[in-house]
Amino acid sequence: MHVASKVSGHYITKSDDEWAIALTAFVQAVKEYDLNKGNFISFAKLVVQRRLIDYIRQQMKYKPEVTVNPVTFDMDSEEEEDDKVRYAITKKSMETGGKDSLVLEINTVNENLKEYGFSFFDLTKCSPKAAKTKSACARVIHFCVQDPMIITVLKNTKLLPVKILEKNTKVPRKIIERHRKYIIAAIVILSGEYLELAEYLRYIREEKIQ
Repeated sequence: MHVASKVSGHYITKSDDEWAIALTAFVQAVKEYDLNKGNFISFAKLVVQRRLIDYIRQQMKYKPEVTVNPVTFDMDSEEEEDDKVRYAITKKSMETGGKDSLVLEINTVNENLKEYGFSFFDLTKCSPKAAKTKSACARVIHFCVQDPMIITVLKNTKLLPVKILEKNTKVPRKIIERHRKYIIAAIVILSGEYLELAEYLRYIREEKIQ
């Protein structure tokens, strides 16, 4: 019920459709869980979130979408915008579209990122701004997304295997550590079912590991 309330954006009771969907998803998680999928609670939470997002997307299919300011991921902008202003804009976009599919993805990924010790809004402060650094981070992210073992390690330990990444991508350790939150967030989004958020990270798919 807690997850259902978080995803739907309002209080859920056992008389709501979201409760039935969440319960069904939990049963599915129990049946499909195995030790290789990491912590059961985290796995069940993800299954419930995905089922609820699918349900709400169906409900919102014919309703207009509310756009979310892409500044969180769009680092090509030359505007020197204050971090607090960017935070307020992004947060306001979420609040004005409580059930929009993109907003739902942000809410869901935000809950997911809390398990790593930061939030979606932290990305406005730690995302790479220089083109060279952005490209370096993209190589690291691309490498991780293509390697299931790296993703498993990340999900289980909540830590990036920096030494392995440095060796295989030739990206300096200090860049990986400095932009750890951004890299983790991008991996979570691109390895999950966040189709709309993934559009803001299109450039990573085109990045070639050198």
